[in-house]
Amino acid sequence: KGPDHQTILFNHGAVQNIAHLLVSTSYKVRMQALKCFSVLAFENLQVSMTLVNVSVDGELLPQIFVKMLQRDKPIEMQLTSAKCLTSMCRAGAIRTDDPCIVLKTLPCLVRMCSKDRLLEERVEGAETLAYLIETDVELQRMASITDHLIVMLADYFKYPSSVSAITDIKRLDHDLKHAHELRQAAFKLYASLGANDEDIRKKIIETENMMDRIVNGLSESSIKVRLAAVRCLHSLSRSVQQLRTSFQDHAVWKPLMKVLQNAPNEILVVASSTLCNLLLEFSPSKEPILESGAIELLCSLTQSENLALRVNGIWALMNMAFQAEQKIKSDILRGLSTEQLFQLLSDSDVNVLMKTLGLLRNLLSTRPHIDHIMSTHGKQIMQAVTLILEGEHNIEVKEQTLCILANIADGTTAKELIMTNDDILQKIKYYMSHSNAKLQLAAMFCISNLIWNEEEGSQERQDKLRDMGIVDILHKLSQSSDPNLCDK
Repeated sequence: KGPDHQTILFNHGAVQNIAHLLVSTSYKVRMQALKCFSVLAFENLQVSMTLVNVSVDGELLPQIFVKMLQRDKPIEMQLTSAKCLTSMCRAGAIRTDDPCIVLKTLPCLVRMCSKDRLLEERVEGAETLAYLIETDVELQRMASITDHLIVMLADYFKYPSSVSAITDIKRLDHDLKHAHELRQAAFKLYASLGANDEDIRKKIIETENMMDRIVNGLSESSIKVRLAAVRCLHSLSRSVQQLRTSFQDHAVWKPLMKVLQNAPNEILVVASSTLCNLLLEFSPSKEPILESGAIELLCSLTQSENLALRVNGIWALMNMAFQAEQKIKSDILRGLSTEQLFQLLSDSDVNVLMKTLGLLRNLLSTRPHIDHIMSTHGKQIMQAVTLILEGEHNIEVKEQTLCILANIADGTTAKELIMTNDDILQKIKYYMSHSNAKLQLAAMFCISNLIWNEEEGSQERQDKLRDMGIVDILHKLSQSSDPNLCDK
């Protein structure tokens, strides 16, 4: 049932002892041996790597599995051997472009999704296929054009069947039980199919009533269906085109915001990732999402114990602040509180730190905004910048921080916060002579923003920087071998 069980069985020689049963004369024995391998290899690198090299009667296991996939074998056997090969492929033991995957496993799983299979088989086929193609764009493209799969999956939403069939009560009960599972499987497979390719996403969205189905899926009673629907939506929300059209037409943000209220973490993580995409500046949903209390919700996510939720909360706020009007920026700062901002800037995870710096950089853009924010939060922001430039951080983090300083240096009144802070000026000077060209460039942006002749007080600023020895460094840098540094 889990990795610990797999390891114990593996260490006690399960693979070698069960392998020869795959060629038993009894179908039942062959089948049980196959089932055993399908659970042993699932998400298990060690088992998968071993299985590839095991042979029985001079034939390697993958070849035996491929024989068991053939159309003339019982469905149960085809499905289970496809699961074994899928696990081995996902573990990296078989390449994704290996003919046994491309020409055998993938077509077999697509066959399992067709109308003439039993409901249980269709669920298992779709879920296994979703797992097989989840991370590989070539397999996604291949699956999407095999046997009209995208249209075939639309049929998964048509259960329980029509009223006329209700005479058979047992059958109805069976259909109802599987209706949830079918929808969950279809959403999962659509999510995998649309993970990377724009054309496939377009085809999925153009399938009959697809957006309505996803929207309905977001409010289903079954948590598994809700999670799968959110995953499907997340996959499709990676498309700029769809965010501007279908997502807008169906006001997807409404049910999504609802899902974000008191959902379990696994749903929250995917739903908040989707929200990040809906908050990009070109997305028409941005306005209504803001009005429905998103800032408050996202600020609370940044305080989560769960790392993925902290990252998504701050990331969504960063997207929201990009080219936003001053009111939104002020609301974000108010919602976050300076205390929380500091908390995020000292987060142990570098992703949280980078997104928080990205947020600051987006907040501090366009002059009136820079001056306004620095007049209210200047002291704390300068403190945060100092902290990071003094800390043990990687080049990207320091570069982002120097870019924030360059933005502050672009303000009219905000400039003074840098000019009156000798500590920060010394740091800018230090980074101008750093060994890394990115940091040198970022530091020079700070200087150039401080010295524009046409701006008031430029003479005094130039004099102060000259006295600090900045001109000498600039002379030295103009001889640099790096053309960017030279020009700057």
